[in-house]
Amino acid sequence: MLAPNHTRQTLAVSLPQPSLPPEHVNTLLHRRHLLSSTAFTISFNFNVSFRTSLSTSEPVAGARGLFQMPPPRLTNRYFLVRAGESEFESMGVINTNPVAKTSVDSGLSERGKKEAIKAAFDLKEMGACDKSCWIWPAITQRAYQTAEIIASVNGVSYSHLVPEYSFLDARGLGAYEGKNLESLQQVYASDVISPNIKPPPIDDGTPNESVADVFVRVTQLMSILETQYSGDTVIIVSPDSDNLTILQAGLIGLDLRRHRDLSFAPGEVRFVDTNDIPMYKQPPSAVYKCSNPPNCN
Repeated sequence: MLAPNHTRQTLAVSLPQPSLPPEHVNTLLHRRHLLSSTAFTISFNFNVSFRTSLSTSEPVAGARGLFQMPPPRLTNRYFLVRAGESEFESMGVINTNPVAKTSVDSGLSERGKKEAIKAAFDLKEMGACDKSCWIWPAITQRAYQTAEIIASVNGVSYSHLVPEYSFLDARGLGAYEGKNLESLQQVYASDVISPNIKPPPIDDGTPNESVADVFVRVTQLMSILETQYSGDTVIIVSPDSDNLTILQAGLIGLDLRRHRDLSFAPGEVRFVDTNDIPMYKQPPSAVYKCSNPPNCN
């Protein structure tokens, strides 16, 4: 029969303790010291080696998906396409409010449809989709219509047509919304001074975006594309020229203030080659001073 708890405790206390010679006590203490030292050494070495393995791994900044402009390399092939002329453009009116981007009024004009067809055949002649390709158009009506024409001419399945909902919106021009296209010259005159100058704001919901604002958007787009695909061909279809000129300027390392030098005509197609920096008439050094292209102020 088991003893009650208090009985067992009393018995345990009353048990005789073994007596050890002094030399055995010293040996035991020495062994304990060695065991604790060994445990500390193992733990320390593990922590050090673990930290070392982290510090010697691939730098975070070099990880795939964190896109830098200009890129050291591109994983995919890219073609840039400006959509054909829109109905608003045919009337000479600026229309960049994203609220109206899916409106029928923002679709291709008759001339724009012909430009889109020409773009589609230009891509076919360039062999853009000979193997396979992905088409990324802005959800803006004229860009998506252009993409559909490109897909039809090049035999691209609709499963490879991926609408982009925000990063490829036309550059928001603020208070210039609804004005005539000639007003754009004032916007571009400001762009030459600094990529951070925004058009005047307006309260109708139209964004007023600087070149730097658009640069952030297109860099985010490239980060997604370079992460999502590998060794593929991607056709980017933009509703306006500014998205494409700012993107191309970033890819080739051109001062963003000069993005208009890369202007796209409606329906124009261009293959992206990061090594191909076009020759430009060099402006006076007093106007352009840039030590870290394309991010210049």
